[in-house]
Amino acid sequence: MATIVETTTAPITRTDVDPVTLDLVENGLRNARYEMDEVLFRTALSPGIREQHDEFPLIADPAGKMVVGQFGLSIPDFLAGFAGDIREGDILLTSDPYACGAAISHANDWLVVLPIFFEGRVVGWSSMFGHMSDVGGKTPSSMPTDAKTIYEEGVVIPPFKLYDGGRLNEDALRIILNQVRVPDWNRADLNGLVAACRTAARRVQEMCARFGVETYLSALDALLQRNYDAMKTLLQVVFAEGRTLSFTDYICDDGVGYGPYELKLSLTRTGERVHLDFSGSSPQAIGPVNYYLNENLARMFFGIYMITVADPQILWNDGFYPLVDVTIPDGSYWKPKHPAALNARNHGIGRVFDLFGGLLGQTNPALLNAAGFSSSPHFMYSGNYSSGDRKGEWFQLYSIGFGGIPGRPLGDGPDGHSLWPSFVNIPCEFLESYYPLRIEKWETVADTGGAGLHRGGNGVDVAYRFGEPGTIAIHDDRWLMYPWGVNGGAPGARGTKWIDRADGSREVLPSKCHDIPVRPGDVLHFVTWGGGGWGDPLERDPALVAKEVRRGLVTAAGAKAYGVVVTESGAVDEPATEELRRSLRESRPDELPVFDMGGSMEDILARCEEETGLPAPRKPVWT
Repeated sequence: MATIVETTTAPITRTDVDPVTLDLVENGLRNARYEMDEVLFRTALSPGIREQHDEFPLIADPAGKMVVGQFGLSIPDFLAGFAGDIREGDILLTSDPYACGAAISHANDWLVVLPIFFEGRVVGWSSMFGHMSDVGGKTPSSMPTDAKTIYEEGVVIPPFKLYDGGRLNEDALRIILNQVRVPDWNRADLNGLVAACRTAARRVQEMCARFGVETYLSALDALLQRNYDAMKTLLQVVFAEGRTLSFTDYICDDGVGYGPYELKLSLTRTGERVHLDFSGSSPQAIGPVNYYLNENLARMFFGIYMITVADPQILWNDGFYPLVDVTIPDGSYWKPKHPAALNARNHGIGRVFDLFGGLLGQTNPALLNAAGFSSSPHFMYSGNYSSGDRKGEWFQLYSIGFGGIPGRPLGDGPDGHSLWPSFVNIPCEFLESYYPLRIEKWETVADTGGAGLHRGGNGVDVAYRFGEPGTIAIHDDRWLMYPWGVNGGAPGARGTKWIDRADGSREVLPSKCHDIPVRPGDVLHFVTWGGGGWGDPLERDPALVAKEVRRGLVTAAGAKAYGVVVTESGAVDEPATEELRRSLRESRPDELPVFDMGGSMEDILARCEEETGLPAPRKPVWT
């Protein structure tokens, strides 16, 4: 357990903070959080951070409670895993999920934690983690899809002082960077994380100087209390006393042939508190899809969903945590035992939001979201240039794919979007300038969004034509289990991956694979899945469906799922549409399902190879 060394120990007297000052502190923290992002983007070298923004900042109070952030992490759990004192000028680093209580969840994430001192006392913490494109291990980008232990996934950094009293531990950093394939990227990305945390520290110190320490810390208390009060009210309005809600979704497979992995979440409210229970989920995966979920992160995901639905302007934070109890069984998918592999945990992170959507929407189906692009699938390409001025030079690409956002109560899901709002696409011009490939297409795939009153967003087909021999790796999911529709909406289409070889052959790829050889002229089609539809598709405006047919978002054949007949000119055939909708209504049940999973598990597994070209996974077992 860390020991904080302060030179000022006089107690702080909390004060009442007027609304104007509270607003100034709140927006000062909000701006500091965005400034952290910009400092990192201007410093980093890896495309995953510099171009796609795969990083997450946080500013906390002296106890480590997040006051502002994007993804969040648990500073208290990190400090519990750090043995030693912490003084002014120290900056801490780790990439070991098992040593920090899953404050981060796989070894590619490098976590920097900085204590913010002002006049000899800790007034807060700034922290940031970013996904390093490579941390060593047996495959480029350090995400072997067949890994069974974390030791196969690259260098694992225990919590230590990267800076001790302001002095860089150069020997330790040199040892770490000696384990990775592109050390210049890691060094620049790490320097950016440190610079971002220092920037946040300066902004906090400026607010302490401007308003006084007592006022600043009292403002943090008020912001945390505001979220506590808001959540306390929300829980009693949304959830009935004593009623248990449950929902189950799945991870399709673990990369080594086992699946689907059942992910179950239950919620019960008792008095002012709710209990989130992940019991009943599958055992930890044999392959690397385990998501070691920190209890505070589970609380944060729950809070994001609740608070942003109720009032998106609220600066959500950790203040409501005492109202949420969490149970995560040891040895389960959500809390694997050391040294289980973790590199592909991105599928579980996204699936948490589908679980919350399916669970919380049961209290009011009108507010229910369908399942959407609940992952951040990875594509990697690496090798050595075989000719020209760069012959022998190493190249390595790590990128994140986009897909269909679910249909929602307020409208359609966007096409070709990211799970995380802050993520952006790597420009095609960047890829073609810095890597030996060409983007043959980057377009939405018609009909992949589930039909509904509000259509699910379409997935995308990104076609990469390779210019140099090398190897590729893919991390994706939803190739087997459908992105479900809700309130009568249809499921979205599943994701698929294949290579059209230069010799004319086609090779279907599993959703999780690495070290797949490619040659010049080969074309990879990286097709992501669509979002589920929301509401009765027969209630969708036929003119809107026809417009989407003209725009290439829906095909003429796909329009018939909405009961709409479109002419060759792209207009609605109104008599035929009226007749088709009448026929479809007569042939279906009077009551539409709240959830449409695309069939039973037994049927989906039975149809697996015929529909996907891939063998069905084997049932996982407890070990």
